[in-house]
Amino acid sequence: MSPTYPLVLLRHGQSTWNLENRFTGWTDVGLTPRGVEEAQTAGRALLEEGLDFDLTFTSVLVRSILTLHFCLAEMDRLWLPVRRSWRLNERHYGALQGLHKAETATEHGEDQVHIWRRSYDVPPPPLDADDERHPRHDLRYGNVDPALLPATESLAEVVGRMLPYWHEELVPEILAGQRLLISAHGNSLRALVKHLDGISDEEIPGLNIPTGIPLLYILDQDLRPVDRRYLADAATVAAAESAVEAQGKAK
Repeated sequence: MSPTYPLVLLRHGQSTWNLENRFTGWTDVGLTPRGVEEAQTAGRALLEEGLDFDLTFTSVLVRSILTLHFCLAEMDRLWLPVRRSWRLNERHYGALQGLHKAETATEHGEDQVHIWRRSYDVPPPPLDADDERHPRHDLRYGNVDPALLPATESLAEVVGRMLPYWHEELVPEILAGQRLLISAHGNSLRALVKHLDGISDEEIPGLNIPTGIPLLYILDQDLRPVDRRYLADAATVAAAESAVEAQGKAK
């Protein structure tokens, strides 16, 4: 029988700016109490599924790091090795970062906000290089080539920074038999899911990834999915996906 490989993707639990319905991007915000609970629930779901891990991965943003922490604490696996990379960061929302999504939809129209949030290749307005929100001013990116640090990103650009990390860092570990848990963000995970599931550029705007619900893949030896499912009941997943979709609507 050909080998198969488990891979679990986990979008961080509800953040403070998720709760406030703000564009977050690379802005560093923490988890709400609900976000902590979502991470702990994810850990219990992984235990109930009988899953265990050898390596874990996260972005360099606190909401992703804390989600992994609380998830692993629930599993009694805080001792597992953790690798962090900016390439797993959320999509950079440029000058939209910090703005209220519904208020922005009222000002610019729901169609425009939908394009900024969900189109494949249209980025939001960029930050000025001197803006304090630009990642060039953040110490955690001090060892990253400044030319690679975005002032804004489309999903296509997130795919462009994610796939090298997938092929160079994650794939070798998977093929070596390591069981991986990746804690990341809505758009960095959308980029990876697009690749794994072969989703077209035209179809990807319709994909919404809920917070705090583990997404289990079973991959074949060519790293193609033979199984893919959320570790929650269908109604819970559907409600969570709808909530993500509704964030960009005017009130």
